Amino acid sequence: MSRISWCACVPDIVASMVQVPVDNRAMLPHTVCSSKQVNGMMPDKSKPGIQNLRHVVVLMMENRSFDHMLGDLTKTNPAIDGIKGTESNPDTTGVQIPVQPLAEYQSQLDPDPNHHFAAVNLQIFDDPLNGPPLPPTMQGFVKSYFNQQQNVAHSHDILYYFTRDKLPVLTTLATEFAVFNRWFASIPGPTICNRAFAHYGTSFGQVSMDVFYEGKQYKSIYNRMLDAGRTVKLFYYDTASSTMEVVNLLQNEPSLFGTFSDFLRACDQNALPDYCFIEPNYTDHDAPDGSGEAIACDQHPDHDVRAGEQFIATIYNKIRENPALWSTTALLIVYDEHGGIYDHVSPPACTSDGFVAQPSETGTHDAFHFDRLGVRVPAILVSPWVPKGTVINDVFEHASIPATVTQWFIPNFDATHARSPREIASNTFLDHLSLNTVRDSNDCPDFQLS
Repeated sequence: MSRISWCACVPDIVASMVQVPVDNRAMLPHTVCSSKQVNGMMPDKSKPGIQNLRHVVVLMMENRSFDHMLGDLTKTNPAIDGIKGTESNPDTTGVQIPVQPLAEYQSQLDPDPNHHFAAVNLQIFDDPLNGPPLPPTMQGFVKSYFNQQQNVAHSHDILYYFTRDKLPVLTTLATEFAVFNRWFASIPGPTICNRAFAHYGTSFGQVSMDVFYEGKQYKSIYNRMLDAGRTVKLFYYDTASSTMEVVNLLQNEPSLFGTFSDFLRACDQNALPDYCFIEPNYTDHDAPDGSGEAIACDQHPDHDVRAGEQFIATIYNKIRENPALWSTTALLIVYDEHGGIYDHVSPPACTSDGFVAQPSETGTHDAFHFDRLGVRVPAILVSPWVPKGTVINDVFEHASIPATVTQWFIPNFDATHARSPREIASNTFLDHLSLNTVRDSNDCPDFQLS
């Protein structure tokens, strides 16, 4: 298996680097799962996959909705709640515009679709200022995108989705392992506050892109792990970590941070921490080692989606090619929020985290009590202990990440520390490592990168 140098990649050659071998073996029956756990109940430790688990790795990508990235999979597996072809949104002329499989890798969603609170309110409720009791019709996406450029034709692009052949890495992992039908952003808002839920189980009442600092009443999952004597690492790409905007850890705990090269090295040396959170490259920039241009691989509009495909494949391959890691690691691939892009599933109500954002912060007429989730995002659980074709129908959100990591690595945490009500109520996902026998390596995909 050849390895690639990310810093040397440029968008116009990335497509040739991702090749999925043709697999003519019959697909195993798809499994539609409902989680057996309630409010974070421990997974069944009698299961071999749970007994063998040593590492949890989370890769959080940027700003894409479920329907946009994985909606086409419904055609091959109706259990996946994606695009049926009848979905539509009205544009500003009153014409009902259908969804279409016309998404492009780059240069289509420019400008970046608005995904701040009031804009998402429009997308969900077809009203920028009022939410519940209005029904969440998901009919305001085209109108929201029109507001940015006042271009009727261009506003239709927000309904476009990818066909599975254009995203061979993401769609293969979704069908070969477990895909979540109901993983939602934690709030109907932008990146920073949604990522805060992945680190803290709450955004402490914030719905904006303002910087976070330490000193909050709930500890981050990283501080919890350190306090418990567990190993943990936050791997950013090379020059910048968005997590520093969420929690000001770098100056206090520099040992928590490493680069993506450090992650690859840790995999090779069997030195992977108990819990790893990986961030993609957020910007095109000159590589620090002088090897060329580092291409943004976060898949944030309007970055090249193919670079993100390659990044995901690199992480998967690196874990898979090490037998000591492959059978002991659970990899979660998830997106921080929908990025203003269409999805047809209405976000559900949820347990409040106990905070309130006032109208002056939301830009709407109503205060937000953090009692409903944001728009649905892609999420995939990868492990050779996960049955092929698993579809998970329970509701998950980013607070499920610290809930899962805490429940597994620090099972007595709640005895002496507090967590947000939202995190405590969140479902956890390790119980889906449910096979009695680990899958043979020949039964798992292998992405050839060159």
